[in-house]
Amino acid sequence: MEAIIYSCIAVSVIFWIMAAVFAVLKGKAAILISGFNTMPKEQREQYDRERMSRDMRNTLALWAVVSGAGGVLAYLFSSVGIAVFSMITVLILFFREVHLDEEKAFGKYKVK
Repeated sequence: MEAIIYSCIAVSVIFWIMAAVFAVLKGKAAILISGFNTMPKEQREQYDRERMSRDMRNTLALWAVVSGAGGVLAYLFSSVGIAVFSMITVLILFFREVHLDEEKAFGKYKVK
């Protein structure tokens, strides 16, 4: 069961790398957001890409912290339960961000 502990740490590293991409590329990274990249170019220009990228960076960093902390704490206390709890928490945070409706997903970023 140590595999889940190392998985937490590995997932954390992946999330940190993705957050760094959004931090470095800033507004240009908005094209990497699912759903936004499938919009027509004219429609994409109506959104604040800088804010979208900043929010995505912060979301990914939060996921990285939660999964990394869970992995490290599980390793230190030899408790797989902590790692499982952290991964479940990341999944809950992830599904909280998933929206099937384009307006719900990107409405708050629309430039008025």
